[in-house]
Amino acid sequence: MDVASLAASLVAARMGQVQTSVAAHMLRMNAENAASIVQVIEAAQQNIDKLASAGPGLGGNVDISV
Repeated sequence: MDVASLAASLVAARMGQVQTSVAAHMLRMNAENAASIVQVIEAAQQNIDKLASAGPGLGGNVDISV
């Protein structure tokens, strides 16, 4: 095996390691984002539940003019 082939294979192996590392990092970021989205949805559901239990007509006479 000549020196050029050996160098090319080492560079290719290193690039494979870098690509694998980047892919793993992106997967972790996606998992963290998914967990954050679940927390936001749960908080929204709790707020909707609170509003659903409010009395009828609540806020009907609120003046929102500027």
